[in-house]
Amino acid sequence: MSEPEDLVSLAASEQPRRDDLLVVDHVTLRFGGVVALDDVSFEVRRGEILGLIGPNGAGKTTCFNAMTGVYRPTSGEVRFDGERVSGRKPHQINRMGIARTFQNIRLFPEMTALENVMVGTDSQHFTSVPGALFRLYRKRAKPEELPVVDSDNGLVRAWQQTRLAFAKVFGISRHTLEERAGEQKGMALLRFVGIADRANDLARNLPYGYQRRLEIARALATEPKLLCLDEPAAGFNPAEKEQLLKLIRDIRDKGYTVLLIEHDMRLVMGVTDRIVVLEFGKKIAEGPPAEVRENPKVIAAYLGVPADAS
Repeated sequence: MSEPEDLVSLAASEQPRRDDLLVVDHVTLRFGGVVALDDVSFEVRRGEILGLIGPNGAGKTTCFNAMTGVYRPTSGEVRFDGERVSGRKPHQINRMGIARTFQNIRLFPEMTALENVMVGTDSQHFTSVPGALFRLYRKRAKPEELPVVDSDNGLVRAWQQTRLAFAKVFGISRHTLEERAGEQKGMALLRFVGIADRANDLARNLPYGYQRRLEIARALATEPKLLCLDEPAAGFNPAEKEQLLKLIRDIRDKGYTVLLIEHDMRLVMGVTDRIVVLEFGKKIAEGPPAEVRENPKVIAAYLGVPADAS
């Protein structure tokens, strides 16, 4: 005997959609007597750009922190690709496929741009510290992986020839191959975000806009399924914002899902597929940009007028 139609539809509605990559499920986060997030629920669908907006102090970055393991929700949970995120450490969550940038840029200032991105690629490497130090886990090298002998200096050339002979007999360490692959991937990402010409410059010497792009490249280097951008346009001029808008679209076109916190409403309305709005830690609206823009509660939250006055 078949189940009643209303029960079948109810059961289906309780199941997560297959296109839901991340689910924030009734998350509440308290700091003592302060409720930073109050029963917040929303989902991020695969392949979309979702905007998370709200006035200052609305709980946007706190929500990012709850999703990426900085804070553990007081109640509720976060699920990513069907697995529970809440309670895991940040590096474990990154391994699951969530990467983020920060409202205040966090680069390694005394490392080059390329080295900063290679830090991101290291998260996908498997060699341990002892394995890297002692060049353990060697594998037979392909012809294109063998050391090059190209120096005109006699001593250097002799050393290169020794390395080549050693590699032919004993192979190349996995750490060396991972570092080479990381460097190639790092350069490709720097080209993608448009700053490959500054690859060998120290991060602290880069213009502010380049530092923002570098942080995005480093996050992409971890091979995320979901990229969380926390106010990436902060401090940008109009031309830089247009370039950023294009970059975010290019990132989505590469197959990434993007969750974006941003105060610039022109950028948010121009690049997102859906928007979630927070105010004082509560979700007050969700929907397509055109719908959210006309929502009286959203207008009141940003303009500071009673919702019934709009």
